Amino acid sequence: MTDSLLPAMFLVVVIGLIWIIKCLNILREYERGVVFRLGRVLAREKGPGLVLIFWPIDKLIRVSLRVVTWDVPPQDIITRDNVSLKVNAVVYFRVVNAQRAILEVEQYRYAVEQAAQTSLRSVLGEVELDDLLSQREKLNSRLQTILDEHTEAWGVKVTQVQVKQVDLPQEMQRAIAAQAEAERERRAKIIAAEGEFQASEKLAQAAAVLNREPAAITLRYLQTLIEIGTEQNTTIVFPLPLDLLGGLAARIGVGRERPGAEDGGASASR
Repeated sequence: MTDSLLPAMFLVVVIGLIWIIKCLNILREYERGVVFRLGRVLAREKGPGLVLIFWPIDKLIRVSLRVVTWDVPPQDIITRDNVSLKVNAVVYFRVVNAQRAILEVEQYRYAVEQAAQTSLRSVLGEVELDDLLSQREKLNSRLQTILDEHTEAWGVKVTQVQVKQVDLPQEMQRAIAAQAEAERERRAKIIAAEGEFQASEKLAQAAAVLNREPAAITLRYLQTLIEIGTEQNTTIVFPLPLDLLGGLAARIGVGRERPGAEDGGASASR
């Protein structure tokens, strides 16, 4: 009789061990558990730590609360100014409510991925190419806000969206490079013109000062001679003031006019 009960007792012990193992669940710090009892969800999510359930009446579903990084595959985008691009992005999201992530959507990760692709195409299709290249932070913030509004009902929080890479056609790359070069040339010409304008103002001020103080011209002339004398030159050029040259020209002109006048007087007397 005892020998016949040993297999049954062994079977009962094995089933009991299996039942206990099924009832004991250990959830990590970043995990939460949603428990269904006869198809109905319990009011409070479980975890972390040791979680006891009444198996097989209860069923535990584990949900990770860690941030998920998903690389959005390249999307074909046509911008507002009719430029065809390929754009990819990266999305960071995490579950903040495990029950809603299980109850409100069948596969919350797949749903977030599809919403991210749709939002990326719709938002970037409303802007021009220049805005896409220059206002990327603003577009990232707008994408994050739109996605967060969609996923809030699923218990998912989109923490960040970043447009990672924009692939331009070759002809568009050449056009942008030519535009950038023209912009740099324009800035260089403006800076050179501003320098010339400032230099002309300073020269005008210096000329006004020299005009008010004639002795300053002589001092400047002597300073120039000192600078020339300090250098070992074979040819020395002496600068002459313009007023001195004007006086010499006037005297030469008067000297030329006098012989003619005397000849005219002599012929008249004759």
